[in-house]
Amino acid sequence: MSYHGPAGVAGTTVRVHLSGRWEPVDGRYHWGGRIEPDPRVAQLLRSGQRDVELRIADRVRPARLAEVDPWGGVRITGVGEPPWPPATGPDAVPEPLEE
Repeated sequence: MSYHGPAGVAGTTVRVHLSGRWEPVDGRYHWGGRIEPDPRVAQLLRSGQRDVELRIADRVRPARLAEVDPWGGVRITGVGEPPWPPATGPDAVPEPLEE
């Protein structure tokens, strides 16, 4: 499963590229990816703020900012139900259930 599109981080509208996977070692869903370059988000991370909420449509999930890449994008990670809406249609893979 993946998502590419608009999102919100700390009151800033950004574009994200996210994907996820079920991790058999800990039994949880891990997702993450990249926030396209935005100086406000990069400044958040540089000022020491790592824990944020990622909003996609009406879904809000806790996330963690990891690092600024050489192009100014910011890596973001999360664990648990992904922030993007579930896929629909005949090829949709069901989302894992959280315990």
